[in-house]
Amino acid sequence: MDGQLSRAELDELVEQATVDAYDDMEQVTGLYTMLAEHLAVPFKTVVLGVEVTAKKVDLLPGSRIVAVCTRGRHRQAIGILDLPLPDPAPKGAEWIEAYRHWRP
Repeated sequence: MDGQLSRAELDELVEQATVDAYDDMEQVTGLYTMLAEHLAVPFKTVVLGVEVTAKKVDLLPGSRIVAVCTRGRHRQAIGILDLPLPDPAPKGAEWIEAYRHWRP
């Protein structure tokens, strides 16, 4: 991302994602949809000192948005808000910040 987004910019992204949502689950689904459409995957990042590839974004039961990461034949879902982003961040990473901003 090119610098930090302002609160107004984050509010605007959240509004775009949740415009037709009636409850929290629909809002999470809207934010997940924007992440799935706009976050450029795959990308490499480092988790606990190990390089992994974030292959895709997924929505797990319980309204948890995760990045599905791989290393060799190993695979793990990591909460999108817990995922360290590389520098520079991948295109579309502003949607992760919008999700972080939205979460209570």
